[in-house]
Amino acid sequence: MAFQPLDRLRLRLTAWYAATFCAILLLLGVGLFVAIRRQLSQQLDDSLRAATTELIRAARIREIESVSASGHVVDAVDELHIPDRMLYLLDDRGNPIKPDSAGMWIERAARHAERQGKWDAERETDSEGTLRLHAERFVLASGTPLVAVAVANRVELEDRYASLIAAFAGAAAFALILVAVGGWLLVRQSTKPAERAIEYMRRFMADAAHELRTPITVVQSRAEVALQQNRDPASYVSALRGIESESQRLGRIVDDLLTLARADTGERPLERKRLYLDDLALDAASAAQAVGQSAGVDVVVEEFEETAVEGDAALLRQLLMILLDNAVKFTPPGGRVSVRVSAPGGRPMVSVSDTGVGIEPDQLPRVFERFYRGDPARSPGSRDANGRSGAGLGLAIGSWIADAHGAVISVVSEVGTGTTVTVDFPPPASAAPAARGPRSWPSVRPDSERR
Repeated sequence: MAFQPLDRLRLRLTAWYAATFCAILLLLGVGLFVAIRRQLSQQLDDSLRAATTELIRAARIREIESVSASGHVVDAVDELHIPDRMLYLLDDRGNPIKPDSAGMWIERAARHAERQGKWDAERETDSEGTLRLHAERFVLASGTPLVAVAVANRVELEDRYASLIAAFAGAAAFALILVAVGGWLLVRQSTKPAERAIEYMRRFMADAAHELRTPITVVQSRAEVALQQNRDPASYVSALRGIESESQRLGRIVDDLLTLARADTGERPLERKRLYLDDLALDAASAAQAVGQSAGVDVVVEEFEETAVEGDAALLRQLLMILLDNAVKFTPPGGRVSVRVSAPGGRPMVSVSDTGVGIEPDQLPRVFERFYRGDPARSPGSRDANGRSGAGLGLAIGSWIADAHGAVISVVSEVGTGTTVTVDFPPPASAAPAARGPRSWPSVRPDSERR
């Protein structure tokens, strides 16, 4: 089974997550084991010291009872039993008293304790494992020096170590499984945006290559045909005009791609300043009127209210030109494109309506996608007055401009009736001047004539 590069990346990231977690668990386990081992060893030593204390107390009771009591008395040392502890009472020369025999290493420990007061020792044995010893010298009331010794087998610590390691290993294995599963799910979730971006980039590059290939092929074909044989000047002029037309279309596509690329990388900063949306709409509508006349489409301004916004003048004009150009492009001859500028509730708004072919409901969510041009059946209407088709980048650029200004762009359309595109802008930071009310297009003067 072949894995895609993104799948391999997911597996690699999951493996890194698991490996990192294993390293953390290993360090944590080693530190925890060392700390617990030290604590358990300390507890064992404390229990041995407590056992020798009890043995010393029993020896002193034994001395008192042997002096004061008459007849048979119970030996307190013999009666002393501490679970899992071996107790020895020896004289100052290391000779065992209770019990009557002891190992040589215990006798040596007693002699060391007699000289130094206390002594701890450990011994490895084949049959009993590791034995831990604590010896302590004391003096009876009669002045007789003795040594109390307590011995324990460290196997109880090893059993506790084994239980601890088993419990920790089980918990670590379960946690590792959870981390692996959770890491895989997390990686899949975190790489979804990258997957969408990669898929989008592939589609974008394929569409861009397709759009660029068409004008390049036309230019190349026209040039080859013109060069195949001698022609009259009119034929050369026609070929050069065709090449010029396709070169202009190619240039527009490249400019649009460059605009979108700069928008994606944030290389196109906004020059925000206070502007009048009505002036921008007037300027854009005047420019679109010339295109509309060539296509037989009437461009008018129906509602015109002085409205202030904050934004980049060049980008906002480009947004309006995109909307107007798109409206003219999809409106058949004899149709009408109208512009409205208003500020309901203090929110600047501009809308562009046409009486064109409209957009199918299932295509409305995709009109702002790059290179999307809708139903192929509408391709005749997608050409401008000069017969050149668009690349499907205009509304994508318009959507970016609106988003960059905090505006909301929406589309309402009905097939066979027309389309209305509305852009709602946020109110400007400073208060806008009092509105002068609706005005007709011819009566509006440009910004240079404002007083």
